[in-house]
Amino acid sequence: MRIISLELKKMMKVKYTWIMLVMALLLSVLLAWIPMAYCYSSYTDAAGNEVSLTGRASVAYEKQRQGDAAGAVTPERVRAAVEAYHACLNRYGVSESYDLPEGVYQQEILPYAPLLHGVKEMFADPDTGMAPSIIEIEPEWIDSYYFACENRLAALMKLELPDSPAVWDRAAEMYRQVEKPFAVYPGLTSNVMDYQNIMGFLILLFCVVIAAPVFSAGYQSGADDILRCTKHGRIRLGAAKTVAVMCISTVTCVICSLVYILTANSLFGWDCTKTSIQMVYSIVALPDMNMGQLQGFFAFASLLSILAAVSLTLFLSSIFRNTAASLSAAVVFCIMPVIVSMTVPGTVSTWICSLLPASGVSIQASILYAITDFKFLNLAGIPVWTPYAMVGANILEIPLFLFLAVYFYSRHTVN
Repeated sequence: MRIISLELKKMMKVKYTWIMLVMALLLSVLLAWIPMAYCYSSYTDAAGNEVSLTGRASVAYEKQRQGDAAGAVTPERVRAAVEAYHACLNRYGVSESYDLPEGVYQQEILPYAPLLHGVKEMFADPDTGMAPSIIEIEPEWIDSYYFACENRLAALMKLELPDSPAVWDRAAEMYRQVEKPFAVYPGLTSNVMDYQNIMGFLILLFCVVIAAPVFSAGYQSGADDILRCTKHGRIRLGAAKTVAVMCISTVTCVICSLVYILTANSLFGWDCTKTSIQMVYSIVALPDMNMGQLQGFFAFASLLSILAAVSLTLFLSSIFRNTAASLSAAVVFCIMPVIVSMTVPGTVSTWICSLLPASGVSIQASILYAITDFKFLNLAGIPVWTPYAMVGANILEIPLFLFLAVYFYSRHTVN
């Protein structure tokens, strides 16, 4: 423990370590506030004046207007919303809400708009995936709301994975376990999760920058030549260095995630976290989670991804003889999931992104988007949902790369 304590003190005395940690904390607050800054609403007051609202005022206005829509998403409430939508559009002789006169949507449709989420999607054509407009949906169809959701999931899986009946069954089983009726509490948007993902990626970069010189800096300066001659200068010292870096990375990630979640939920309202993710993302999303649980699960998964990437960085630092090389290689692995998701097609891309340590908080291939997607891996004939594969890979990668880092450090020799 004494060696670990000394290594922690050594790392915390480095100026750029504090700079990275302070930047991570400040960005957590800033990124939690940005989704609020994009909120905008407008309405016409009793005097006929156009009133524009932004930020918290906009969120408060919409939550107040949509207060009656909050609660359980029952077929009866959704049917009433569809009937009111039809009546509004017929009254003005239009077929889409964007053709309504100015101010009508905010006044007549906005109060029950959250209940209309996913209605078009669940009645999409099973062969083409094309969704009808709400005006084309008969209100009586809504009586079989959750049965229609299950049919939509089955059609979607057959459309995307026509040769994978095992995946169809697994997806259907997962969806049956989702708590129904869904719940909706207006206010929180998917942007909040997108920015939590960006925050995770930035913390990943900060932690990698801190970890990259841990071993290679000693090689480069020659200080390691002296330390490895001491009593505990090889395996024990290498293990102490890795533990110190992992402690700093863990504390940073946990604190920043807590700060982000507390700030975002305080701004938008804690009641919003009870919204089912099916009422924010796809109506047939597979996990049985509400938005609060999604925030927590993503924070946990991002921690694992960051620790796995830091472990890989320590391994790279143990085999490269200068800091620039270890840092460059680590950064390449951090952005590789983005490159792979954009350039490698199909199943190969899914496999690579599921196995790369940094994928959990990648900008385009993160576990957040895997949770709201329908991709599975075929593992010896067993369909494995990609978020489970990503978490499992990270759990295996952390001890593996840490062991390799200590092993190669202890066997390092001076040329």
